[in-house]
Amino acid sequence: MSVSDRNTADANTGAIPGKEAYRMTPQQPRIYLSSPHMSGDELPLIHEAFDTNWIAPLGPHVEGFERELAERIGVSAALALNSGTAALHLGLKLLGVGAGDRVFCSSFTFIASVSPVVWLGASPVFIDSDPDTWNMSPAALERAFEDAARDGTMPKAVVPADLYGQTPRMDALLALCDRYGVPVLEDAAEALGATYKGKNAGSFGRFGVLSFNGNKIITTSGGGALLSDDADAIAKARFWSTQARDPAPWYQHTEIGYNYRLSNVLAAIGRGQLKHLDERIAKRRAVFDAYVRAFADIPGISFMPEPEGCFSIRWLTTMLIDPEVHAVTPIDLMTALAAENIESRPLWKPMHMQPVFEGAQYYPHTPEGVCDALFPRGLCLPSGSNLTDEQQNRVITFVRRTLLTGCHS
Repeated sequence: MSVSDRNTADANTGAIPGKEAYRMTPQQPRIYLSSPHMSGDELPLIHEAFDTNWIAPLGPHVEGFERELAERIGVSAALALNSGTAALHLGLKLLGVGAGDRVFCSSFTFIASVSPVVWLGASPVFIDSDPDTWNMSPAALERAFEDAARDGTMPKAVVPADLYGQTPRMDALLALCDRYGVPVLEDAAEALGATYKGKNAGSFGRFGVLSFNGNKIITTSGGGALLSDDADAIAKARFWSTQARDPAPWYQHTEIGYNYRLSNVLAAIGRGQLKHLDERIAKRRAVFDAYVRAFADIPGISFMPEPEGCFSIRWLTTMLIDPEVHAVTPIDLMTALAAENIESRPLWKPMHMQPVFEGAQYYPHTPEGVCDALFPRGLCLPSGSNLTDEQQNRVITFVRRTLLTGCHS
């Protein structure tokens, strides 16, 4: 049987080559994009927090989690917070970002990478991705620096995001930032466990940020962390994160602070989760590899590349659909998957394309823009480390059938 004949047969039966057909029904259980994956090791630590009555936003599990995170990432200090967004806010504040400043930010990211810039009264300048990593383009960043140096509008910071579990080409970005004397705040919210040339994501900039939201590779339900080799700066951020209360016998404040600390109970969850990080990474990479194999015979389908030097945790598997080959769009496929009770998600809509940032300055990698072209072509598929083979086969079967027949109604 020819490849085209086999594809037609598979499309008609909904079968994966070499596998039995999976019959779809509206009653199929929900398959999530990336749901929390509990190991059981969290429970004894949670019980310990309850038994010792450490329920407040401080305690031994918070301290232990911070210590273990710092050791894992290879930095001097970590501050556990209630979100990655809070960590970005404090990191920018430590870098002195304020009203009237400019900050160079990845455009291809979630809005939380950028919102704290606006909170502080600064203006984001968006930098395109390169096609090899989908992350901040060194070429576009260099043009932005050249213009800023000429115009006297140098940024106060650069915030590259580690997209979908993979770092940018950090050596090139850091060399540019060092040349122009601008500090880096690395948004590694999606990339805990990723490395670039053997160095951990979250350890490259003056400060690094992690997220432990419910859909991340490990979770504390909600939470984040600020990382640095500058222990004094982390101590200052810790002061701000607890309402900036002065060391006085009464409640005294000489600065405005924030309610940003992580609770001891949630830190206990994080400690239990962190023990299994390497297993979670291995599973997500295996999920990615299975998708690549399953769609290898379908023209016009590709995936986020992993260039030499980068080790991606494959937080989410991102698939591109070539519109020159397929009539089915990512939104068509997402809608069809939703009807089968399967969650998927478009790629991040670039920040420079968002209505809230209309008119913001943007430096594309190429005249047409890399992230501009990736956004309408991509879809995130179910990628969780608790995704079973049966569930993934169900996703693969339906995606193949939809792509090969164009049936998305």
